[in-house]
Amino acid sequence: MTIAWAFPGQGSQKLGMADEVISLKGAIERFKSASEILGRDLLAICRGQSNCKDELGDLNDTRNTQPAMFVIESLLIDDLKRQGRKADLLAGHSLGEFVALYAAEVFDVQTGLVLLKTRSELMSAAGGGAMTAVLGFDRKQLEDLVGNTSGVVIANDNSSEQVVLSGTPDAVNSVAGQLTCKRIVPLKVSGAFHSPFMKAAANDFALQLDDVLFSDGVVPVLSNVDPSPVQDGDLLKERLKRQMITGVRWRETMKTMETKGVKTFVEIGPGKVLSGLAKRSMQGITLSQVSSANDLGH
Repeated sequence: MTIAWAFPGQGSQKLGMADEVISLKGAIERFKSASEILGRDLLAICRGQSNCKDELGDLNDTRNTQPAMFVIESLLIDDLKRQGRKADLLAGHSLGEFVALYAAEVFDVQTGLVLLKTRSELMSAAGGGAMTAVLGFDRKQLEDLVGNTSGVVIANDNSSEQVVLSGTPDAVNSVAGQLTCKRIVPLKVSGAFHSPFMKAAANDFALQLDDVLFSDGVVPVLSNVDPSPVQDGDLLKERLKRQMITGVRWRETMKTMETKGVKTFVEIGPGKVLSGLAKRSMQGITLSQVSSANDLGH
């Protein structure tokens, strides 16, 4: 039976999520290492107990969310592997792609944390944009509106029923206002992520990636910018370089999983966002969530 592991990104974080994995082997040490890299107590931030006087004490600040999610999901991966579990395909949503690359042994924990520190800081600094989720829409109408409106793109193509728009506030609001849809949900983000407006940040991040060795993956990874299975480390790096400025093609990722015969979809990390998308989009799929030590049999 073909198994896919999928890793959620920002939006799935919650206070207390660290306590659900803190009993796992190496958890305290990993949080300590992450805190040293970041220069602040990541475990306290995950618990809502930070002494930071500004927004850097908030778990929902992307500079904390990204490394926190990586630490938690990487700990769950390590325990699954210790139990002899393995996947046939790996994929992650936005920052979750970094977790997928770690699970594929493309780079180690320290490398992942250093990369996400830089990525989150660059994304945080690239402000001025807006993102809005739209649900229950006509795709042709949406694509026509986006195509005829400058300053807006489809950032996250999550499913046939859900996408996220990204761009200037005026352009995003214009498309959302004209679109016939069931629901519009403005997102609490600081910038137009996964859009051309992140070009400067993406260029700076690419320079850091150039200095990092990517090993070939032990399991194929479906990248956000191109959801075709790849194990070549250099190609995975090139795809990652484009992730900030292009959309997350999650709808196509799930289609690829179906084409490759995936029958078991395991969401590894807090929440059930990706499982919910898979339940509505993938036929005959068995879903499983692994978000805590209890889910691992501890």
